[in-house]
Amino acid sequence: MAAEARQQPERATPENWMYPPADGWTYDQVKELDLPCDWELLGGKIVVRGAPKWWHNLVRDELYFRLRSVRPEGYMINCEQTIMYNENNVPKPDIVVFDKRGLDVATADCIPAGNVVLAIEVVSPGSCTEDRFFKPGMYAQAGIGHYWRVERGEGDVPEVHECWRHKEAGFYIPSPECPVHIDTLKTDVPFPVEIDLRSLIEV
Repeated sequence: MAAEARQQPERATPENWMYPPADGWTYDQVKELDLPCDWELLGGKIVVRGAPKWWHNLVRDELYFRLRSVRPEGYMINCEQTIMYNENNVPKPDIVVFDKRGLDVATADCIPAGNVVLAIEVVSPGSCTEDRFFKPGMYAQAGIGHYWRVERGEGDVPEVHECWRHKEAGFYIPSPECPVHIDTLKTDVPFPVEIDLRSLIEV
């Protein structure tokens, strides 16, 4: 057993990152990894994030700016900021909204899941399984109260699937107010927002 333990890699490198240890990589083992691609740690494995297309980036960036313009005091909004779920799972939502009070945001590598109030994924063909199934389950287990999944609708207009975490069951359910926002995103949670969704692609 001791010999096996000694054979386990101490950290992920550009040469070995595709071959995780038996128990999976931990954040401490991968946080210094430098790869020529974007990636996140899911299930102890380094998952390469496919190169996003223009629609994904445009919608993500415009949605970020709109949310940032109406965020209440005490909240912060980031793109591509990792969330610390546990040592083997450090997902990177397209947009994360969190309560910054009590955090040293200038030095934090990851946002503690307990501070996150909303995670948003803009779905791409290469990320649809993670965005529709795996990552929402993880966010719900982490106690994140709200999840938005942004899909590419008719005429490229974004459609926002708004989900709330069911406190007793511990998983996401469609918003009882409006499960799918088409044309206009209007909600009061986690704070009041009203956005013309077509305007996200007409800039």
